[in-house]
Amino acid sequence: MIALGADHGGLALKEAIRHYLDSERIEYKDFGTFDETSVDYPPIAAQTAHFVADGNAEFGILCCGTGIGMSIAANKVKGIRASVCTNAYCAEITRHHNNANILCLGGRVINEEQAVEFAKLFLNTPFDGGRHQRRVDGITKIEQGEL
Repeated sequence: MIALGADHGGLALKEAIRHYLDSERIEYKDFGTFDETSVDYPPIAAQTAHFVADGNAEFGILCCGTGIGMSIAANKVKGIRASVCTNAYCAEITRHHNNANILCLGGRVINEEQAVEFAKLFLNTPFDGGRHQRRVDGITKIEQGEL
């Protein structure tokens, strides 16, 4: 299960990714938005991030104008490691090294073809573990006020 969300600035990317998920028969829950009417991104980021953090989805993908606002909002939810990616390398390495569970993309930064490419990489790249697990554990310590 993949959780999807976008504001008006990321709607086209979300729709392209949704079509890809449909073509691959990958189950998802779409938290909107569903048209180009201006909408605030924090509630959509929160719903999507909570759905992932609660274990209802393995991953999330959030899209806005730059991906930045969505990532800031999503990262406020305990257990979320949302990463803005603007190239294929980052989309892959954020899974390998950071065990990111939400991919954030910007509709004013990348095109629909790139969004689908980055989503494929993100969804199909495993976490490397090893020395990277210690670093991910450090992120959890920050959330818990231990660092």
